[in-house]
Amino acid sequence: MRLGFPVKVLGQPGLRSHDSRRWQNRPHLSVSLAYLRDTILYLERQDIRMYRMASDLAPYVVHPDLPEFHSQIEDCHAELAVVGEMATECDLRLSFHLPLTSVLNARDETVAQRSAQMATAHARILEAMGLGPEAAIVIHVGGLYGDRDAALARFVQYHERLPPLVRRRLVLENDDKRFSVSDITWVHERTGIPLVFDYLHFRNFNPQGLCMVEALERCLGSWPAGVTPKIHFSSPRTAMRIIDRKASQSGSRESIMRAPRTLQHSDFVDPFQFADFLRECERFAPRGFDVMIEAKAKDLALLHLRQHMSRIDPARDCRVGN
Repeated sequence: MRLGFPVKVLGQPGLRSHDSRRWQNRPHLSVSLAYLRDTILYLERQDIRMYRMASDLAPYVVHPDLPEFHSQIEDCHAELAVVGEMATECDLRLSFHLPLTSVLNARDETVAQRSAQMATAHARILEAMGLGPEAAIVIHVGGLYGDRDAALARFVQYHERLPPLVRRRLVLENDDKRFSVSDITWVHERTGIPLVFDYLHFRNFNPQGLCMVEALERCLGSWPAGVTPKIHFSSPRTAMRIIDRKASQSGSRESIMRAPRTLQHSDFVDPFQFADFLRECERFAPRGFDVMIEAKAKDLALLHLRQHMSRIDPARDCRVGN
């Protein structure tokens, strides 16, 4: 089992996930790849074997009004191959998660087409890196638009129009307020798209009342033979939030305490919750899987979890993170 984290590195100051400059300053994929090489070296030192790259790795690559950025992937073909070789040598599983602005089932055809272009660009990056099928692109169903059945059917329709290199990479995740594991299972049955089980989303949105065993079995069983499934795991925020803001009338600063919401990711993962989850999995899921840790402390949360797992569940520690 490999543990991973998304995008931002906190454990080493100065590491950047991508070239985040505005278009006026001519950002480029080549700069992002230089940052990514440094990140891969850090991951190797920390024995972290899974990482989600920034969705803006190639800045403005499909922006309709900035065609000067559209050739970045072709321009960086050699650099992409080098980075892919680095990842392969480090046994590092790379992936993408499309931005929330990518809505494949949008009722607006222009938005749907732009989302397909974004997915295609990410697939081309992974292809140029020479990565295998485990290098996936995660997407959500998209908008509900007041009609769940129509929204799901529209996703299936637009998915069928995607180029083969995109369909080979795309995987579908359940979300926390619109589309459940049952919904994405319906899509899988009509498209074959593999499913990513998100633990916190499932806990927040499961209107059909599936037990976790069944939900996880559905998702893990949707992946092709020979390809290790991946899931997302996070704990809900439980700490009080203190927000410092300016008072509307007096102009002075004031602190407001707000209770956490179950939809929010915590800074770190509860190791006891994670250990219980893995024990439950072992009872019914003989197929292995990798885990993307979605916590606000990023790589620090992963390292913290790995450290505590060695204490509270040493028999399982030999598998976690390797």
